[in-house]
Amino acid sequence: QVQLVESGGGLVQAGGSLRLSCAASGRTFSSYTLGWFRQAPGKEREFVAAITWRGGITYYADSVKGRFTISRDNAKNTVYLQMNSLKPEDTAVYYCAARSSLVITTMDYDYWGQGTQVTVSS
Repeated sequence: QVQLVESGGGLVQAGGSLRLSCAASGRTFSSYTLGWFRQAPGKEREFVAAITWRGGITYYADSVKGRFTISRDNAKNTVYLQMNSLKPEDTAVYYCAARSSLVITTMDYDYWGQGTQVTVSS
């Protein structure tokens, strides 16, 4: 059973930075894609970024491109989301997700973490 555990959320002022971590366990992830999603109050969950475990191919939503960076540490089975130049509209619960494919998509993820809150004050 795949388990994903997020950490690193918190409260930050606009313009600041945070780094989220997602510790993955339960499988060998060499054929997986790991992604980050977020859901703000009253809004639908939206795709943020994704990375293939093998090859490290990345893909970003336009709203975060140039500000956020997704990366992975194979030895630690951990995926990171470095968030810079944060804006109040980035406030949301951020979720880590995994899908058993090396094809990057913005949907059809099989496993989800419990989420971590990110709040950006103006």
